[in-house]
Amino acid sequence: MADSAKKLVSAAAELNVSGSTPIYIDEDTGVDSPETAGTQEKPYKSLIGALTYTYKSHPDAKFQVRKSPSGAEDETREGYMPAAKAALKKAANLHAANLKKAAKQAELNAKEAETKAAREALMEEAKKIIIVEDPALPAAVNIKIRDSVQNRTKRIKVSGWVHRLRVQKQLVFITLRDGTGYLQCILAESLAKTYDALTLTVESTVTIYGVISPIPDGTHAPDGHELHADYFKVIGKAPGGDETITNIVAKDADPQTKYDNRHLVIRGEQASAILKVRAGVLRAFRKTYEDLGLLEVTPPCMVQTQVEGGSTLFEFNYYGEKAYLTQSSQLYLETCLPALGDVFCIQESFRAEKSLTRRHLSEYTHIEAELAFINFDDLLSHLEETICRTINNALSDPLIAGYIAELNPTFKAPARPFLRMTYADAINWLKERNVPNENGQPHEFGDDIAEAAERNMTDEIGLPIFLTRFPVEIKAFYMKKDPADLRVTESVDCLMPGVGEIVGGSMRMEGLEELMEGYKREGISPEPYYWFTDQRKYGTTPHGGYGLGLERFLAWMCDRFTVRDCSLYPRWTGRCTPLPVPLHRPREGERHPVIMTRARSCTIVPNFVGSKFGVHNGKIYNEFTVTEDMVGHKLGEFSATRKKFQYKLSKNK
Repeated sequence: MADSAKKLVSAAAELNVSGSTPIYIDEDTGVDSPETAGTQEKPYKSLIGALTYTYKSHPDAKFQVRKSPSGAEDETREGYMPAAKAALKKAANLHAANLKKAAKQAELNAKEAETKAAREALMEEAKKIIIVEDPALPAAVNIKIRDSVQNRTKRIKVSGWVHRLRVQKQLVFITLRDGTGYLQCILAESLAKTYDALTLTVESTVTIYGVISPIPDGTHAPDGHELHADYFKVIGKAPGGDETITNIVAKDADPQTKYDNRHLVIRGEQASAILKVRAGVLRAFRKTYEDLGLLEVTPPCMVQTQVEGGSTLFEFNYYGEKAYLTQSSQLYLETCLPALGDVFCIQESFRAEKSLTRRHLSEYTHIEAELAFINFDDLLSHLEETICRTINNALSDPLIAGYIAELNPTFKAPARPFLRMTYADAINWLKERNVPNENGQPHEFGDDIAEAAERNMTDEIGLPIFLTRFPVEIKAFYMKKDPADLRVTESVDCLMPGVGEIVGGSMRMEGLEELMEGYKREGISPEPYYWFTDQRKYGTTPHGGYGLGLERFLAWMCDRFTVRDCSLYPRWTGRCTPLPVPLHRPREGERHPVIMTRARSCTIVPNFVGSKFGVHNGKIYNEFTVTEDMVGHKLGEFSATRKKFQYKLSKNK
């Protein structure tokens, strides 16, 4: 094929343009195809087309060309004229280049066919190789990879998934994963020549038998050893080709694709490491609470009362009655104090917040505690002790410490004491640095400090902060007022660099009259809360508590941009099933008062007119209200200032 192509190129280069066979070309009515006759009745359309289809059959062709009548006046011809030498030379050169390209492609096709034939022959030979376990060898001990170090030099068998795969001529290298660790395995000699070995794919499940031996100095493998196999069998073969897992959840895949395939993503080293840290941190919290004398309880998730405001309740029909998914277990924990003493729970909480920020979830793991006979300073000391002791407990596990070091190499346990800052001090801090509130105005006492401003302050200070004494108006009805300043509550948020708030807590109202006033202030009927109110009637006590969001805590420890990476199957606005509800297709007539999103490519539709949007760009937060002239534009076009938006609109027009 290559020799033939060279001859064709040579023929094109030596093309005789003065031959006697006429070939006709009409730039208006001609057609370049193998069926074209090249006559005046059926001419070609272009010179290169005529060359392509006639260079073999008419090597001595004489080309006659009729130009388009729409050309320049001095080029318009009604009849056929001989092709210009310059045009013919140009066409011949292009034709020669095309022949070279065709020859090269033919050569590649031949090589591919040869390789394919050799591969098929190899596969046929591989099918003839049958391996069996040698009965003369010692019985294999079934182990998990986590136990591989203490089982070196023994004959073992281990099962798992093919995490990585490298096939060489005489060897097959497998990195095996079983959820407890990774093990390098080597198939050699006849094992490497079997059909199963040659067709093995990533994520296939296998059982491998052999002996684990330390690797030579200067080489690398998990735990410093490798399994030299003497037998293996395939349990379940995963698909290859287009369906290979690395094609479905590639590293550069967009986030939505990864969340749609979260069941595959969690098989990755980073995602699984985060989930293992999560498990380790939960164990650490439980150990901390056990050491501090708190008892674990399990409150219900189906409730008929609110804790954090009615606008974020998930409502459902409970046998004909209105009920909700819990926002917090705090109220139930308070009822346990007289019976069980200080208590804690690790439960799921649910917030129907239409918020798509990087630190919000609709379902999250809530670590909550309530303590009796304490004051506000006791609460802060307990909270600091709990956080620091839990981190130390987690880091005392070498495996968990190793995962954290991989995920967040710069992580260090926070120093004590945490910085104490009152809400009033924070407002002054923001004003002095010209950090605006959500409306673009200077912060004033009474403002709810927004996420962006809070994170700005936390990241600049770079230390854990206990932000205390928030105004009564922006906190929950049950929070106790500060006796020294009745404008504020004995409340606290714990802020961490890179994440912001991870804990919210307070002293609780202990007086019956004060609690009844709180119900009234928030417009809440006290009747459904009779069981909560009774805590003030039947032996009240000074008490306080807090709630910690586990996913935010993990995002801080593991240096994750979003809390979604710290949940097994994260749930947020629009995502409860594998496929999300597109942001730009709301239900008919629906309006979202506040929607915060990072989906900068989403299109604004008429239903969103009058709604507020927050657009995140790294650490910068821009909020705007949708107006009629924004419809049809992308969210990412907008900024906080209307002036800049007007400029962008006119520029786009």
